[in-house]
Amino acid sequence: MTDEVAAATEHSGPLAGVRVVELAGLGPGPFATMMLADLGADVVRIDRPAAAGVFPGRPEQDLLNRGKRSVILDLKQPEAVEVVLQLLERADVVVEGYRPGVAERLGLGPDTCWKRNPRLVYGRMTGWGQTGPLAQSAGHDIDYIAVTGALHAIGDGQGPPQVPLNLVGDFGGGGMYLVVGILAALRVAEQTGRGQVVDAAIVDGTAHLLTGIHAFLNAGAWNDRRSANMLDGGAPFYTTFETSDGRHVAVGAIESKFYSELLARLGIDEDPARQHDRRAWPAIRIKIAAAFATRTMAQWCEVFEGSDACVAPVVSLREAAAHPHIEARGSIVDHGGALQSAPAPRFSMSRTALGNPPPSPGQHTRAVLTEWGIADVDNLIERGVAS
Repeated sequence: MTDEVAAATEHSGPLAGVRVVELAGLGPGPFATMMLADLGADVVRIDRPAAAGVFPGRPEQDLLNRGKRSVILDLKQPEAVEVVLQLLERADVVVEGYRPGVAERLGLGPDTCWKRNPRLVYGRMTGWGQTGPLAQSAGHDIDYIAVTGALHAIGDGQGPPQVPLNLVGDFGGGGMYLVVGILAALRVAEQTGRGQVVDAAIVDGTAHLLTGIHAFLNAGAWNDRRSANMLDGGAPFYTTFETSDGRHVAVGAIESKFYSELLARLGIDEDPARQHDRRAWPAIRIKIAAAFATRTMAQWCEVFEGSDACVAPVVSLREAAAHPHIEARGSIVDHGGALQSAPAPRFSMSRTALGNPPPSPGQHTRAVLTEWGIADVDNLIERGVAS
């Protein structure tokens, strides 16, 4: 493991000193607060008693909760809500992922929180957003990316749209945008002394991720159908090909000089000037596919080693950690017996680190409440307000 991702014994990183309270949720919200923890923030997750989740393993295996501490509070009890409000008096950020209006009904809406702490940044993570005709509807990543056009654009043109895991919606269009919004709002709070709501909606973030594609579309350079464009697998120089051992390689030779090198290393007699002639793409694809089918993935890796042909092996999740470049940078590491990504991005001055492993619910209740100045913690635990 590299020094950059060594286990942290105390909070470090560019967000050291920032206190975050997370009202436990699913997916993009926990991912966002995990990122804040990776960057050094002190993240306290408020879990509910015996709350059922969708994570299929033990809570201690849920890597989205790494670097955090867990407190159990029964938010059905007014005293527990009061404890949360007291914690928020000492916090910089709160994150919730409820449907619109739920936090207000709990007594933890923004206006109530700001009466206790006007500097508080209030992060709200939803799929549909706080307003709009679908705001109160249930949904998941696949639904949110469907209505933005992103899902329609992904997949083979001869088949149905393909699901891109939940990376585009939950984590790309959702959690990452919540982090960006929180960091921007923290800066405003530092300048003005006033917090604000960050309304992070997956539909908004996913639509925003499509800005470059919209540019192509507006310029008439993008066909609004699958597998018919330069970046969606339609081009024979930006797609995947099967090798003789049933594995695959990814090809991304967009620039002409890279495309020429691809053809040369494949030993293909093909005019590079036809690269962007869409009428020629089917024939070129057949030639490239036939060439890649003559050797194994490992053999092609040797052929393209050190070249600018933009060819890479398609490896599995478990294989990725052993890829020479991933291993050299420590991008995926074994930490606490669990294979996981290292904190990203990296900084020239600040040191980020993987903190404590994911906690069990309530693991830090007594310690956190005491540390954050909550009175009579033993009594709260004895009466079931906290546990």
